Parts: sequence; C-alpha cells; structure tokens
Amino acid sequence: MTSIPTTVIRHPKERISKCSLRFLHDRPEMTFLRARPGFTFDATGFLLLAVDAPPLSPADRGHPLLLLDSTWRWLPQLLACVHGTPIPRSIPGGLRTAYPRVSKVFDDPTTGLASIEALYVARRLLGDDDPSLLDGYHWKVQFLAQLETPGRPG
Repeated sequence: MTSIPTTVIRHPKERISKCSLRFLHDRPEMTFLRARPGFTFDATGFLLLAVDAPPLSPADRGHPLLLLDSTWRWLPQLLACVHGTPIPRSIPGGLRTAYPRVSKVFDDPTTGLASIEALYVARRLLGDDDPSLLDGYHWKVQFLAQLETPGRPG
C-alpha cells in the first residue's frame, strides 16, 4: 500500500529536539507545518486524530491524516488554528504510551499517546503498517510489545 499522506501541525513552543516525530522530516508523505501567530489550516477531508473522537477504522481509508503535535496543555491553542470540516477520529483499544511522562503541572489523558505512537497506530489501522516510522523512537520496542498483546488495534 502507498504511504498515507500525513500533515503534522506543530505548536510554536514545541521543541523539535524533544519531538517524537523529528526523525520523519525527510519522508515524502510527511508535511510539517509550524503554527505561528495568525496561522490557519483548512482540514476539510483530513482525519484529525483526537482523544475524544469516534474510533478510527478501516472504513476511514482514503483520507489524509492530520496530527497536532504539542503538549496536552497547548493543544487547545493548536486546535483553534484548524478550520473547515475535518473528520475527528481516535485510536481505539485503550493503548497506553511507552513515553515516560514528566508533567508536574498538567494532567495528561490516560489514553493519550506520544505523537509518533498515534501516527504509527493510525496508519497501521488504515492498512499502512510501516514499523520504520518508529525507527528513531527511543521507546519503539516497548511500544511495539504492547501492540502485540492480544486484543490490541491492528
């Protein structure tokens, strides 16, 4: 299968050096945008990954993906830049992130994944199972082990 076109909008305060997606900048199916003041994005027709949305399924194939890359605290600001009519979808299955969270001032959603984890699972569910997406991810082995547990997505 052809790689799914994916657009990533990164919050302006998100540090690329700590970003789980930083190893994907050279991939041809990936577009990275930085949301600066005044930035807007027409997400009509994009699958927008969101924690509180209906679950993603193979029926969603054929749409490009939109991933908002920020801390959970800054996500509402980033979401305000998105216009049009995106198709909100979540990652089904109650997966937990392998990324060690360290926020002392903000509670992260228990079902929230690192951006790279969400991207990999979403594309896998849509028929684009490409483990090389995780090649630069420090917690790749731990995360993939979770996916191999019976009853997990994919």
